Amino acid sequence: MEIAEVIGLFLKAFLLANLIMLVFALMTWIERRLLSFFQYRLGPNRVGPFGILQPIADLLKLIKKENFRPGSVSAVLHLVAPIITLFFALAVFAVVPFGVHTWNIFGWHTDPGMAPGLDVGVIFAVALSGLGGYGVIVGGWASNSKYALLGALRACAQLISYEVALTLSMLPVIMMTSSLSMAQIATGHRDWSMGGWHPWFIVWAPVGFVIFLLSALAEANRAPFDHAEAEQELVGGFHTEYGGLRYAAFANAEYLHLLAISAIGVTFFLGGPTIPFLSDPTTVHIGSLGVGPLLELVSFLVKMSWFIFIFIWIRATVPRLRYDRLMRLGWKALLPLATLQVLFTALFVSQGWGH
Repeated sequence: MEIAEVIGLFLKAFLLANLIMLVFALMTWIERRLLSFFQYRLGPNRVGPFGILQPIADLLKLIKKENFRPGSVSAVLHLVAPIITLFFALAVFAVVPFGVHTWNIFGWHTDPGMAPGLDVGVIFAVALSGLGGYGVIVGGWASNSKYALLGALRACAQLISYEVALTLSMLPVIMMTSSLSMAQIATGHRDWSMGGWHPWFIVWAPVGFVIFLLSALAEANRAPFDHAEAEQELVGGFHTEYGGLRYAAFANAEYLHLLAISAIGVTFFLGGPTIPFLSDPTTVHIGSLGVGPLLELVSFLVKMSWFIFIFIWIRATVPRLRYDRLMRLGWKALLPLATLQVLFTALFVSQGWGH
């Protein structure tokens, strides 16, 4: 690999990471505004127009706060834990296909993402998504606090319980596309026909989609499955002994994990960046400028926004489950359903239906 290619790769990674962080900041404002709407409140509306600069104010506040560390903690692990969680949450986006066609940025032709065509992209994404949970576990254990330790134990149990159902919910799509490449999965629905049209995989595997959605809530520690932090029971759970930028890293990682899970869900069940009724976006031009890749990116972000809206709506509507019911739901409901969905899909694919 030439020096210019290496520099281009690092530049692309830097730009992509910062764009994702910008989306994260915007998402915190959107979530707070939506929650206030659901609860008949105003929400943040003082800093900037409609309160849109509130995330910047929150960041400045956290920067000014003390990065305290209780004397009884494991110093190295206490520091490393939020970094691990943040890194793995961000690394998942390396294989997310933000488009189908090559981007042309001022004459620089590049793939729509870091490595969307990686042959084992699904394994890469699922593995890194799961590894992010270990930062939560390490942070809770290293804090030497009963509340943080209980939060870490809950996070560990959720990770083990729902990782299996999450992976099984994705298997039907993998079987139908015969691929572990995220880029190929995003466009794989075009090979399956139903009455002359090519629906997204949410139509072919609706049970798998519902299981994915519920498992994603548990994976990302989102309400009503936010038992790892449960402030009413555990003060703050695994991050009770964190403050300042270290706490900000955990909060950032939680939102990035939610974005990553939403991106995976869009790729698997909503056709990725493909646009309904537009098979070839490269034919769309504004004057002499081709806007096909931009339309694909917008399509992907709109679908992600729908996923995120559902997560926020659930948080505002559904109360937290009792912990034993959370475990029962994972092992006695979602896991058997996901297994049946895989077996049905195996029969469906083996008989050649849908082609």
